[in-house]
Amino acid sequence: MPITLPLGVKVELKGGQAVVTGPKGELKHSLRPEIAINQEGNQLIFTPSSDSKQDAAFHGLTRSLVANMVEGVTKGFEKTLEIVGVGYRAEKDGDKLVFRLGFSHLVEKVPPPGITFSLEGANRVKVTGINKQVVGQVAAEIRAIRPPDTYKGKGVRYAGEVITLKAGKAVGKGMAE
Repeated sequence: MPITLPLGVKVELKGGQAVVTGPKGELKHSLRPEIAINQEGNQLIFTPSSDSKQDAAFHGLTRSLVANMVEGVTKGFEKTLEIVGVGYRAEKDGDKLVFRLGFSHLVEKVPPPGITFSLEGANRVKVTGINKQVVGQVAAEIRAIRPPDTYKGKGVRYAGEVITLKAGKAVGKGMAE
């Protein structure tokens, strides 16, 4: 499947590296030598060097990575996290976020370059950026600060994530006497 480049997106293929430039910024990625990329008009066409299973896998991977780069420099990516729990919240302090998650201390998260945090209320955090992998990694790191509890559901979760709660401790017959 070729990738159609939207208006304003420029792709340079030089020295085994793809540089994608668009309205939101620039992304670089080192390319595998097994995959040839040709630009015909406003389309990128990916061709594996052989029919081996490994080259087919690299073909799909390279195509997906470059497609994500094109989407990132045009639209960007975002992940939304929800904070659930009494007294659990996030506050913005300059660029960084400060979390109150039931610990005896505050937890600070400084955004890496290219990532921005925004708050919707005190319980919804949006992580935005142009690099899909970095956005997902930062969101996973925030979730890992206090993952959702399996008994009460308290903690940090992705928006729309379904947490299956376990049943609490069951008191058997004869135990309460």
